[in-house]
Amino acid sequence: MSNAYLIGHLTVKDADKWAEYRSQVPATLEPWGAELVLRGNRLAILAGGHPHADVVVIRFPSQDAIDGWHSSAAYQALIPLRQQAADVVLLSYAAY
Repeated sequence: MSNAYLIGHLTVKDADKWAEYRSQVPATLEPWGAELVLRGNRLAILAGGHPHADVVVIRFPSQDAIDGWHSSAAYQALIPLRQQAADVVLLSYAAY
């Protein structure tokens, strides 16, 4: 199977808490072979509507790795901080 991608659409509510969350996430990704591909700010909506201003794209070796990371104790411990820091939608996609 080819890589799988985690796409996060987000709107930051508390910049300090978001910075704290972001500083802790890389350690949770490393055991799963994940790599940050893109972190960015929306420039324009070209079609349709989209409520979030920021995006993150993380490449994983498989969907199983995404599932393992997301359910890991290390990442689960960060979810309360994430929820305080930002409104986040997480989606996973298979590459083809």
